Amino acid sequence: MTTHAAVQDTSRADRLAKLDAAQLYVCTDARRVQGDLPEFLEAAYAGGVDIIQLRDKGLEARAELEALEILREAAHRHGKLFSVNDRADVALLVGADVFHVGQGDLTSAQARAVLGGDVILGRSTHSIEQATAAEADPEIDYYCVGPVWETPTKPGRPAIGLDPIRDVSTTASRPWFAIGGINSPDRLAEVVAAGAQRIVVVRAVTGADDPGAAAADLKQKLSTMKGQQ
Repeated sequence: MTTHAAVQDTSRADRLAKLDAAQLYVCTDARRVQGDLPEFLEAAYAGGVDIIQLRDKGLEARAELEALEILREAAHRHGKLFSVNDRADVALLVGADVFHVGQGDLTSAQARAVLGGDVILGRSTHSIEQATAAEADPEIDYYCVGPVWETPTKPGRPAIGLDPIRDVSTTASRPWFAIGGINSPDRLAEVVAAGAQRIVVVRAVTGADDPGAAAADLKQKLSTMKGQQ
């Protein structure tokens, strides 16, 4: 059933404006263990999260769609963005604001062919070369750079450290996010000092006893640190 919460401006211009203003991006699973997906999403968005991506590799398509419908309504109720990971068919069915792919997933041209021009496209990058390629791709609207530090959410993927963050910060012309192991105030300070203006986190919010308070604290610290640059 369509609700008022699911109705908002989903034009490319509106989505791009929200992306440009975004600072805090959270990736979460469907919280099947906790059984609190609606409550978590409400708290995270209310706490200041700008984009939430559902990333749960264990979900069948129907269950993923059900979880994404909950995410879509929460995002639109708060005037924020929601993101679908990897599956263009699912992104199309749910009317995703954002579609995010990895290096081995659909090309940007393939994603556009399926999803059209209004959706925001993001790509994961793990080196300066990959970030440069994303920056040069006219179809990519934002990209993530990392993991800056090793993280259990990406087992086996080596950390790239802060040097690529420093390099990208001097050349980027579109929104980009530092990602990977940003789970403490000290690490947040390091990544901001290296030039990051936006971050993606997982456990710093999903693993918090109070996700809303954790999000608000991160957002406040990020804004303060940016202001001190």
